Amino acid sequence: MTLVMKFGGTSVGSSEAIQRTSEIVCDTQRDWSQLVVVVSAMSGVTDLLHEGAATAAAGNATAYREVANNLRRRHFKIISDLLPSSPEGQQLTAELDKFVERYESLCKAVLVLGELTPRALDAMTSIGERMSIRLLAAILRHQGHSAQAIDATELIVTDDSYQNAVPDLEKTKASTEARLRPLLDEGVVAVVTGFVGANEQGITTTLGRGGSDYSAAILGQALEALEVWIWTDVDGVMTADPRLVPEARTINTLSYREVAELAFYGAKVLHPKTIRPVIENDIPLRIKNTFNPQGAGTRIIQNSIQRNGKIKAVTAIRNLSLINVEGKGMLGVPGIAARTFGAVADSKVSVLLISQASSEQSICFAVPTGAADSVIASLEGEFSSELIRRDIDRIVAKENVAIVTVVGAGMQGTPGISGRLFSALGDQRVNIIAIAQGSSECSISMVVEEDDTAEAEKAIHALIVS
Repeated sequence: MTLVMKFGGTSVGSSEAIQRTSEIVCDTQRDWSQLVVVVSAMSGVTDLLHEGAATAAAGNATAYREVANNLRRRHFKIISDLLPSSPEGQQLTAELDKFVERYESLCKAVLVLGELTPRALDAMTSIGERMSIRLLAAILRHQGHSAQAIDATELIVTDDSYQNAVPDLEKTKASTEARLRPLLDEGVVAVVTGFVGANEQGITTTLGRGGSDYSAAILGQALEALEVWIWTDVDGVMTADPRLVPEARTINTLSYREVAELAFYGAKVLHPKTIRPVIENDIPLRIKNTFNPQGAGTRIIQNSIQRNGKIKAVTAIRNLSLINVEGKGMLGVPGIAARTFGAVADSKVSVLLISQASSEQSICFAVPTGAADSVIASLEGEFSSELIRRDIDRIVAKENVAIVTVVGAGMQGTPGISGRLFSALGDQRVNIIAIAQGSSECSISMVVEEDDTAEAEKAIHALIVS
């Protein structure tokens, strides 16, 4: 009976937090015969590592040393607090110091070369997780439990896409079974780095920011775990952003499809890629709060109970631009949409929402604001002839917009849902600029002015709790 648990940066970010995490691990082990614990770097550490590397590449010879000293100070304090005057603590201090020295050596090389490659950055930013797992494993052993720190470079086999590597699940399953199963059979708690993998040559890769969630799901799939638990600093998936909507509450159960929509449209609890491995293997996923371990959290399963007309949650993505391609000459011309999104793809930009007029005289879509200029330039190049002939009148961006998305499988087939949403927003004088609804009817997305985001979330949330 295997359980995979993942702890985020705030769960190991201080002496108090990591002590609480170790207690959760010990308590959980009483009920689960085989336990894998995936750990992130301390909160803020990955950003520090990245910053030190980037400043070294820019010629700054002091910033990365300050980062190194910060790493020592934060990690050694935990050793001092939780492993005082113990041989384990002394050995761990020396081991972690070698990782910091390795980071400094890499930064020196980057400083000399004046170049920071993705491969080098993966080697540097993975150090935070490598230090965290050794801390937690040592604390567990100090408390009398059998635990071993294991780098996921031994487990998760990826391609060569540094910074955003793609795992080979078959090879990962084989290596994970071979490395972890004997330990788990002996009752050893395997404490594994999140975020990290390695290509077939053994070179360190990373799975992208937030990839520790993904790591847990991958290992859950590889080990055919009974469940995967994601421990974070909130009580689960919320009905809305509690910073904007104080009345937001924890959702007890969500389907994979619902949580995938929420993850894509801005909910911060789960990394979007986490969903796929557990969906493919029908493994329940649970979101729990390290600081409230008794809370039930949110359980994510293949199909949640659907109630007719039920809206589950509202979420939002800000800092977007809405790009419009407009022209009377587009009417009935085949391939305009294909050429439009081909040009966007050439810009390496992901489109978050698409809406097209039935008259085919305009196409609008949302992209991150920072990418708007490059997307427009690419479109103008693609449609240069049409712009000269005035078949396309203009390609423009409306800035400072947000996508507000309503999610709930229970909305499917229920008449009047859109009307209720529009009425609620209209009552608060929130103007809807564009709308998109998938054929699955699991979500409805609306583009609004960014300044109206909070009011839009509050108005829709009132429909959830009513």
